[in-house]
Amino acid sequence: MKYKRILLKLSGESLMGKQSYGISPEMLTQYATDIKLVVERGVQVGIVIGGGNIFRGLSGAAGGMDRVQGDYMGMLATLINSLALQAELERLGLKTELLSGLAIEPICREMSRRRAIEAMEQGRVVIIGGGSGNPYFTTDTASTLRAIEAKADIILKGTRVDGVYTADPEKDPSAVKYTNLSFAEAMSKKLKVMDLTAFALCEENDLPIYVFDMNRPGNLLKVVEGQEIGTLVSR
Repeated sequence: MKYKRILLKLSGESLMGKQSYGISPEMLTQYATDIKLVVERGVQVGIVIGGGNIFRGLSGAAGGMDRVQGDYMGMLATLINSLALQAELERLGLKTELLSGLAIEPICREMSRRRAIEAMEQGRVVIIGGGSGNPYFTTDTASTLRAIEAKADIILKGTRVDGVYTADPEKDPSAVKYTNLSFAEAMSKKLKVMDLTAFALCEENDLPIYVFDMNRPGNLLKVVEGQEIGTLVSR
């Protein structure tokens, strides 16, 4: 395996599948099955999931809601998704540890670097919900923070697109895919890999990002094995 310890970042929207809201049981099973494949090969896995399939703090703020209140609602949405994925992973026989930026007993323990690393070393899949525990920060930033804390080798950003393109490939058929990008190139070309705060953290800590299509079964294993099926962003 090319990577020993990974932080998998999943969007909440990806859990919707073909639905317009909520959690698709089919997508949940597919993701859990793919995660099981890499865990069985000895890879240590941490996961951060967004909450956009349930609630977005920014959308709430745009509608007149207090931003801080909306962001906390979004954090709780990430915990709902985290609990759903935890249940599916355990149904498939994996051991898990659910941690959170928000301490919510008896659902989960508060995130700490030691707890996350210890659980990974014991072979547990560590799911980290609750964002960073603070408003005004996205789950992109939270996933970067958690990856740095847990000393992950890389952030694997699972999307519905097979990498980073010169433009949105779903809107522009002439868009060209990048295989490799530097942080500086991605910034100068204003490519939306992650938000600026997350991106700056990755660059400062020399933490690479790999963007790939998580919706194709088996792709997670291919990335961990070192197959070039997406886009690597690094120094």
